[in-house]
Amino acid sequence: MSGAARITARGWGWRHGDRPRPAVSGLDLDVAPGERLLLLGASGAGKSTLLAGLAGVLGDAQDGDRAGELLVDGMVPEAARGRVGLVLQDPDGQTVLARVGDEVAFGCENLGVPRDEIWRRVGEALEAVGLDVPFDHPTSELSGGQKQRLAIASVLAMRPGLLLLDEPTANLDPDGVAEVHDAVERLVAARETTLVVVEHRVQTWLDLADRVVVLEPGGGVRADGPPTSLLRERGAELAASGIWVPGHHPVVDRIPAAEEAPALLVGEALAVGRRRFGERAPRTAASGIEVTVRSARTTAVVGPNGAGKSTLGLTLAGLLTPVGGRVVATQTLAGPLGDAPVRWRSRELLTRIGTVFQDPEHQFLRGTVRDELEVGPRALRRGEADVASVRDELATRLRLGALLEANPFTLSGGEKRRLSVASVLATAPRVIVADEPTFGQDALTWAELVRLLGELVASGTALVAITHDQELVDALADDRLVLGPARQGVGG
Repeated sequence: MSGAARITARGWGWRHGDRPRPAVSGLDLDVAPGERLLLLGASGAGKSTLLAGLAGVLGDAQDGDRAGELLVDGMVPEAARGRVGLVLQDPDGQTVLARVGDEVAFGCENLGVPRDEIWRRVGEALEAVGLDVPFDHPTSELSGGQKQRLAIASVLAMRPGLLLLDEPTANLDPDGVAEVHDAVERLVAARETTLVVVEHRVQTWLDLADRVVVLEPGGGVRADGPPTSLLRERGAELAASGIWVPGHHPVVDRIPAAEEAPALLVGEALAVGRRRFGERAPRTAASGIEVTVRSARTTAVVGPNGAGKSTLGLTLAGLLTPVGGRVVATQTLAGPLGDAPVRWRSRELLTRIGTVFQDPEHQFLRGTVRDELEVGPRALRRGEADVASVRDELATRLRLGALLEANPFTLSGGEKRRLSVASVLATAPRVIVADEPTFGQDALTWAELVRLLGELVASGTALVAITHDQELVDALADDRLVLGPARQGVGG
């Protein structure tokens, strides 16, 4: 079957096996072939669950409970997988092979596309998303944003009848956002592909969408209509529920930076990099970096994808050894320890430097949200009352209270991010290195998270925020460290 696909939902719902309530319920929806749908909703409203259902990857009765009917071209999604392409929030979750070209070719090979046609599609797809690397470039060496482009290219090459994009630009720099938007626009221009995009920041896709559907947390559809008229007539209402409506973005009062802020970490003539598997020496990702991280100030690390921002963050956090130069912890931070954080033990890092990884799943250690929030305090041998107090305060503040018994890996992308931030805050480190701390958030959870981080900085915590979120930079940054070919240094 070729051409654009049709979506039909009648009373459809899904409950994850570890949850008391459904992620989606009572959903009635019709999407015509070739339609371009922007799917919105508050964090946890079930957007990603719906996309997984349409892609046929939710699992069976052992994984959860299904209700109603969900069809693609009149078939259950499991029978239509060759018709559907899904790009996940986490590109690592769908990277299969070691080389870029093979990764993009993989889906086409499974569909039986002729060999010569496969490699023509590979080149076109990589060019479309602006991923300018050789076919044999290792997928393990791509930045988070580059991996996201790779995932989109892999799906584009399959020419799906239904394209599902789950927060496709969450970790991309502005040029990458534009490239992905334009690539998708070219794909759907002939109306031979139906498009469903989940994106909290709606502005990126408004010009491409025919229709906006807003899911109601707890079940059903809250709003459905043409983008311009829907957002004009119900914009204030939707913004109040957490939708990022243009012209209604949240405002967070800025707390003035400390005038006299002691230095905690200093990077001197710093070069950072990582070791490729099988190689003895790391490859340099960025060099010539001078940075001072101070108490009660926020340093925003910005720059294009692939500039070395995440590698720098891990180096400042004491998790990677510098390729050149050094990271020095001052006496104020180090206390009786030596001045090289990379030599500290994990328990010594807990109250000094906390790291929020770019991929939340890389730091999950336990089977429930409750246990995950308690890992740090228990490692510090805190009393039961103290452990419970810290856990409950963070769960309430970051809207995780109803999810304490859930498995962290079944959370939505935004919920995973809030849990990963909360688990670091639970040990009250003097320095927080946070890689994309606000991705996947609706407007309400974004504002609450930014307020919490701002309060911590005002109380003396040093925050290093690695981010493409310009609104986060505007709200919190006291200093900016720009990585890239033009400049690498701290500015005000």
